[in-house]
Amino acid sequence: MPLYDYRCEDCGEVFEVRASIKEKEDGLVLECPMCGSTEARQRLTFASVLHGGKPSPMPTCGPSARSGCCG
Repeated sequence: MPLYDYRCEDCGEVFEVRASIKEKEDGLVLECPMCGSTEARQRLTFASVLHGGKPSPMPTCGPSARSGCCG
């Protein structure tokens, strides 16, 4: 089951939510564990991929990206 990062718009608390894709598609209602607000936005996070038993970051675009990145 995927793990999503959220940030509360009211108090700034960052928290994780484990939810299925179906739950998200059906309108998952979140509550901030710090203040109880339901105003939270999903944060963009980077995943790690296990390859040969060692975690390696997924490729990202930017100044240190190899040629061919993102297009």
